[in-house]
This record gives sequence, C-alpha cells and structure tokens, in this order.
Amino acid sequence: MKSTSIIRVAKLPLAALAISGALLFSSVSTAEVRSENSVTLSLGLYTSNKPSAMVRKFRPIVKHLETAMTERLGVEVNIRMQLAKNYEQGIEHLTAGKVDFSRFGPASYVEAKRSNPDLSILAVESLANRKVFFGIIATADDNKMKSVKELKGHTFAFGDQQSTIGRFLSQQYLADNGIGASDLGHYEYLGRHDIVGTRVGAGDFTAGALNESTFRKLLSKGEKIRELARFPNVTKPWIARSGLDPEIYAALQQCLLEITDEKSLQRLKIDGFLEGSDEDFNVIRSAIGDNERFFNLNKEKNIKAKRSLAERAGGATQGQMVEESEVADISATE
Repeated sequence: MKSTSIIRVAKLPLAALAISGALLFSSVSTAEVRSENSVTLSLGLYTSNKPSAMVRKFRPIVKHLETAMTERLGVEVNIRMQLAKNYEQGIEHLTAGKVDFSRFGPASYVEAKRSNPDLSILAVESLANRKVFFGIIATADDNKMKSVKELKGHTFAFGDQQSTIGRFLSQQYLADNGIGASDLGHYEYLGRHDIVGTRVGAGDFTAGALNESTFRKLLSKGEKIRELARFPNVTKPWIARSGLDPEIYAALQQCLLEITDEKSLQRLKIDGFLEGSDEDFNVIRSAIGDNERFFNLNKEKNIKAKRSLAERAGGATQGQMVEESEVADISATE
C-alpha cells in the first residue's frame, strides 16, 4: 500500500516553512486516527533548529516508518509531523496525548516523564552503537582562550532554558570548572543551537553551548567558531504517549530498532536505534537537580572561605559567628 506523509505544524510562521512539498497547517487535535483500512499517527517535534531544516531532517525517516509499519500492520499507515514552537509546547503535546510519539532531548524527556509517568521509551538513538554523544562549548576561532576557566568576566550564550546541552549540562560543566552565573559578565538564553553558534561566530558572545551535530554543520558552512570544550550527553529518546494502542506501539518500536535505511539515518546523523530504559537518563536527572549550583557557586565559595578562616582561627565563638553570617548572607539574597 502507498503511504503518504502529512506534515503538521503548530503555530509557526508560513515564511519559516517555505520548502518544497505540500504542507498542511492546522491546530492540534487528538492523536491516533484509525479506520478500517488505515492508521494516522502524529510525530511530535520541537524546533531546536530552523523549522524548514527540521522538516527536511525528519522527512526520510517518517516515510520509511510509514512503509515499514504499513507492511507490518497490514493497513495503510500515515504519519504527520507536528512541530511545536518551543520545548515546553512539545512536552505538553506528548504528555497531554496530543501526539502519539515524540523525539526529545534527554532533559525534555525527564521533564515529560515527571509530568506523565506513563510515557514509554520506544528506543534511543545510536552513535557508534552507543547511547552517548557530545555537547560543545564553542568560541570564535580567533579567540585565544584554552579553557572555560578563563571565561570569568566574559559573555556566554545558552540555548533553550529546557535544553539538556543548551542549559543543564553546560551549566553543570561550567560550575565543575569554577564558573558560576555571577562570574560571567553577561549571559542569555537564545533558544536554538544554530542561533547560539552564529551569535558566537559573530562575536556577540565570547562562548556558547550547542550540540555537536549543529556545531559541525556550522563549521561546514564556514562559521568562524572552534571547540573550547566538550561534555558527554545521553542520545535522544523516541517516546510513546501513554495509552498508545499496544499493537501500534510494538510495530513502531520494532520498525525503529530494525531501521537500516541509510538516508533516514544520515539525516539524523545516527547509525541506528538501541533499546532504552528510564534509568539511562538518571545522569540527566542529576544534572537538573544540580542546576542551582551554577547560580549559587560564589555563595558556596564564600561560605567555604569563611569556614576555612574560622577553622584556622580555631575558636568555637568565631565558628558560631561564621554560621550566623551565613544566615545573614542567605537572608539578604532572598
């Protein structure tokens, strides 16, 4: 049977999607439409890159899944791509059952799972048969810095406030290297990874955090940036909504795990899919839970310095004074 991709976009400007092929624009409706001879599913995505680039990137795998699932289920399968305008809307679409399955970054999965514990991981993307890829802290190619420890007093571009690499892991990495929010001269959340890279290349920010695939794509286009540091991340999960028909779930999962279509995989810059579990993302939960350290790093440094002075003085009274000053410092900032 012939399968047809229907691309569905939520609240995005028409000009941003001026690409080849017909596009269907409509508001969000309930997921999974079934009839006697067909099944229509919706794939939820959020715009971590230009919307037109997202559509081109995912069109091959959508077509492959339609064909493979049609053969497996014996009925025509159509898959709509539904692009959310940001991370928060993408999470809401999946947790509320407005899409049937989604491809998220790790932090978005953790947040979605917290909101709806009945979500299930279909598979995780594979890179060299591993569940690991890297985030990059980039700087301009003529910048002489050798370490993120030299960023004190400089400017920094983060991605989306819900981004694994663009926020949580990059801020954890900075804090691990002694750079807290108050050490930076200025920082902003710019949303998309490609915007971070181009603004760093333009000299608007000293450095910024983005994923490795976007970093390499920008380099190939001549963007004047280079790698300052890198840190590991868990590969992206594909997640099914709660209550998805078990037969459809099983077919979708198997088609993902068995995919070898070169064009589909190349567009996503992966080599396949692996079985995944919720435990794979505990390291991301830890980074999210640790995020306040980035914002409180210098407060912690001051407290430790005062304690050290008290210990050297060797007096219980002085130690008590330090404890009281800690309370005063905290109260003054609340």
